[in-house]
Amino acid sequence: MATYGFHSSHEQIHPAELLKAVTRAEQAGFAAAMSSDHFSPWSARQGHSGFAWSWLGAALQATSLPFGVVNAPGQRYHPAIIAQAIGTLGAMFPGRFWAALGTGEASNEHITGDRWPRKDVRTARLRECVDVIRALLAGEEVSHDGLVTVDRARLWTRPEVPPELFGAAVSARTAQWCAEWADGLITVNGPVETLREVLGAYRDAGGKGKAVLQVHLSWAESEDEALATAHDQWRSNVFGPPVSWDIDSAELFDMVTADVPPSKVTESVNVSTDLGWHAARIGEYVELGFDEIYLHHVGQKQEAFIDAFGAKVLPQLP
Repeated sequence: MATYGFHSSHEQIHPAELLKAVTRAEQAGFAAAMSSDHFSPWSARQGHSGFAWSWLGAALQATSLPFGVVNAPGQRYHPAIIAQAIGTLGAMFPGRFWAALGTGEASNEHITGDRWPRKDVRTARLRECVDVIRALLAGEEVSHDGLVTVDRARLWTRPEVPPELFGAAVSARTAQWCAEWADGLITVNGPVETLREVLGAYRDAGGKGKAVLQVHLSWAESEDEALATAHDQWRSNVFGPPVSWDIDSAELFDMVTADVPPSKVTESVNVSTDLGWHAARIGEYVELGFDEIYLHHVGQKQEAFIDAFGAKVLPQLP
């Protein structure tokens, strides 16, 4: 049976309100949660970007849910700091925390003032970070000189069992590469054939563990409202890589997506007032082989979505 979780979008919602939303989601029947980790929103209209790691401690304490976070070590975050953050949450909340690691986006990482590297360099840097993080969580003292530098780092507080480290991928090629090192895979919703290719590439390369999917959706009482919400909040995300990787500010995202029509947004967001339709789409993802599915209503108001999906959608799902 698949696990259905609530996605906590820090780019769109004040962290205090987001904490209320995730506790409401647990009460409504969601069985897990995951968190974004951004320094900048995708659009000035979203207007938020709370610090995920502070919030995760509060959310894990406020609920009994397992949580995950998608993180990009290597530029904005030193891998030893991420290992410490993962280790502390893992020690405080055993078995309830995982992290997915990816190469990141310029909109978050440029703040250090360092040059935004080519994708192949970012990939190599992430691989170094994975090895550093795993070694630190295993109790080793780590020194490393490469695309990241570590000098005699050691974690003094560690969980008995290290949290799982998932690979974040949106292409079959990256999913295949993640199979070399990841404990599981996470990706985002798209055409069924694309998802089949991504998951298949991971499994065919020997990828183990859970397959996790983040589903962007918009639901409202009217089709016009559902579509307007998706267009207002998520049209900055209609372009895939490398555009999404390399644009470096919310203001620039807003400029390049100013003329995106509402119909374009439905290619990346499941938009419908029909709860049965949403349940059917989610069921298709389960049939593809995804073990955990995190639902992200792209609107800034979460209460009606949580209540409706808790009462009418989750009970229909396999």
